[in-house]
Amino acid sequence: MTSSSGIPHHIAIVMDGNGRWAAKRFMPRLAGHRQGMESLRRCIRACVDRGVAVLTVFAFSSENWNRPADEVSGLMELLATALAKEVPKLQQDGVQVHFVGERSGLSDKVRAGLAQAEAATASNGRLILNVCFNYGGRWDMAQAAAKLVAQGKPITEGELQGAMALAHVPDPDLIIRTGGEQRLSNFLLWQAAYAELFFSDKLWPEFDEAELDRAMAEFSRRERRFGQTSAQVAAGDQKVA
Repeated sequence: MTSSSGIPHHIAIVMDGNGRWAAKRFMPRLAGHRQGMESLRRCIRACVDRGVAVLTVFAFSSENWNRPADEVSGLMELLATALAKEVPKLQQDGVQVHFVGERSGLSDKVRAGLAQAEAATASNGRLILNVCFNYGGRWDMAQAAAKLVAQGKPITEGELQGAMALAHVPDPDLIIRTGGEQRLSNFLLWQAAYAELFFSDKLWPEFDEAELDRAMAEFSRRERRFGQTSAQVAAGDQKVA
């Protein structure tokens, strides 16, 4: 789905490079994650200003538990602190927050913070912010299938789509990955089927409004055919939004 001005309705971002940004400066990895929070703040503001309706970010994957214990605990503490600090600002800016991922492995403190942030921003409508935390694309497909089995529903493409963790928003139009890597790393595997991909060499703490605009400009030049021919698209016969 794209607005008449060429602005993607839904942007998703793999925020990669925090640790490398810190290492280049002989700083601990957690310092990179803190700086990455600044980039996320800038990106949220920029998406609001540019009329993007949905922003989904990959904050912590289900594989990140394998990182050093001090980094994981630091990330959890950073999340708890950020929730307390950022939610009032997000509320003021009209941002509706959703945390997407498996919560059973999180502490009671973190789970309570996620629920409180979602409740506090539930009526906002200027931007939907999905924070994928303890999330994996394969986990998402597995939990959707298990949900349908438990409900006695058939496992069809349409039923699975409705059972996905991001069923409350349309699939992303544009997926950005920073840090120079060119892979999805288990992010939105189902939802990425027709997304345009943009790979940025900038490490996430360096990602700014200019780089977001560069990604969106590249997106506006892409022809999105959804399996159809260029002639069909030109004739306005597109069936997928």
